[in-house]
Amino acid sequence: MEVDRTPGIRPSPSLLRQLDTLGRQSVPAVSTALGMLLAAAPLDLPGQAELMPAFVLASVFFWSVFRPAAMPPPVVFVLGLFADLLGFAPLGVQVLTLLLVHGLAVSWRRRLANQPFLLVWLLFIAVAAGAAALEWSSNCLLLLRSLPPQPALFEFVLAAGLYPLVAALLTQTHRGIAAWERV
Repeated sequence: MEVDRTPGIRPSPSLLRQLDTLGRQSVPAVSTALGMLLAAAPLDLPGQAELMPAFVLASVFFWSVFRPAAMPPPVVFVLGLFADLLGFAPLGVQVLTLLLVHGLAVSWRRRLANQPFLLVWLLFIAVAAGAAALEWSSNCLLLLRSLPPQPALFEFVLAAGLYPLVAALLTQTHRGIAAWERV
């Protein structure tokens, strides 16, 4: 919570105001977790196994660039662990991948926040390619065998193609949160 440093006497925030602030701060994490649950639901969609990691990757990248205070590393860690558990993947693969993506996005944040969407999307595509390669190689190492790369390639293509839709939805959410904060 930011502290107002302008001179003057102000009452301390009420419990409702504190709950409102907490609710707004938790929207990125909660929306990502709910999207993960929806993507992991048994819907019998083709390629559904790759949908959840692609969604969480896009979501963590977006929120890390545009609202990093609401997507701190401990939250990213928990989301990665949740993704590993939902995807029945070796524990730690999504955690490592998402923490690295978060770190890159936060370090590039100042340069990316005011760039055109196409540039942000192209950078996300490069990040998604690296994330898919990292996940594939980590899974091979942890399972002590060579896995076919097609699922990782499909996850990369899905994440790259899904990002504009995810970004459009999350941009509306981001604008809504910003409007609530101005009230």
